[in-house]
Amino acid sequence: MQMLQGLAILLTLQSLGEALSRLLHLPYPGPVIGMVLLLIALRWPAVQVRVRSVADFLLAHFSLLFVPVGVGVITQLDVLARYGLRLAVVLVLSTWIGMAVSALVLRRLMK
Repeated sequence: MQMLQGLAILLTLQSLGEALSRLLHLPYPGPVIGMVLLLIALRWPAVQVRVRSVADFLLAHFSLLFVPVGVGVITQLDVLARYGLRLAVVLVLSTWIGMAVSALVLRRLMK
């Protein structure tokens, strides 16, 4: 029963975040606002216990969430064959740039 209550809490907070985003015309996506609401809600032990059971279940079955992505890649193999090298270069460069910017920001903040 705790798992259903935890799932209801997660879905309610995500829906509330979506509603706030749309009603208030906020520049942030609803799920992001829902995550902030979840962060606030996790201060209460009753919410922690219920959400923990759902989080443990979801993390135990996390690999299932990659199945749709794998199917999508398989259905787009022709695009991957055509642009695969370019995509790999962009991914590597953007990762390096992101890491460099993060390191510079960290270095700046530590001064």
